Amino acid sequence: MKYVVCIKQVPDTMDVRIDPETKRIVREGIPSILNPYDAYALEEAIRLKERFGGTTVAISMGPPQAEAVLKEAISLGIDEVYLLSDRAFAGSDTLATSYTLSRAIRKIGDFSIVLCGREAMDGSTGQVGPELAEHLEIPVITYVSKIISLKETYIECVQLLEDHYETLRSPLPVVITVVKEINEPRLPSLKGMLRAKKTQIPVWTKNDIGGDDVQFGQDGSPTKVVEIWRPEIKKEGKTFTGESDELVELLIQELKKLGVI
Repeated sequence: MKYVVCIKQVPDTMDVRIDPETKRIVREGIPSILNPYDAYALEEAIRLKERFGGTTVAISMGPPQAEAVLKEAISLGIDEVYLLSDRAFAGSDTLATSYTLSRAIRKIGDFSIVLCGREAMDGSTGQVGPELAEHLEIPVITYVSKIISLKETYIECVQLLEDHYETLRSPLPVVITVVKEINEPRLPSLKGMLRAKKTQIPVWTKNDIGGDDVQFGQDGSPTKVVEIWRPEIKKEGKTFTGESDELVELLIQELKKLGVI
């Protein structure tokens, strides 16, 4: 069994700046972290290896600094990692991103399960997992909260829906996206951190993974951001002074004016 995990580096702040020309997030100078949902996917891949045997692989698409999340994956116990980094990948929407990831996964080959977090915190679309399955021409199960069993030819798992759970079975290979209910991510081990520090992260470019040039980056992205802005949050407040009884009466009158009571 081979378990491939797709992970992403995202901004570690809500104070996100937008380039007015490109309409893209400005990532330079902003601290970044492993996408929180991807931590559950990494943990589940490691648990699958512990339960059923096999090897684990993590891949990430991004600029050179994205190797930090792959180092983190190694420190947690992932066996192999690859960084997909090329200027040709710049400006990718979810469709181009999933295509690029699919090309890398085909290069890795002989995989049984591809795991993704339910969504990335900087986009929150939840589209990459299903689109990845489409590119790979394999089934997908989204919002997996528990893996019940794994056999040579199929997986059985529990899917979290809005108001109930469903138990599903799928042939292998398969793409699954996981939710945080699936596990509790472990902390890096000292041995893992030392291994991560020494590991040179392999970098794959467009030429390494092959594919159709028009499906990479901005050329392969049908989604276009027309306008983007940050909402203005206005806070209004009033100060009341006086004795306790007076303050209570003033507050009641104010709440009545607002229609709260």
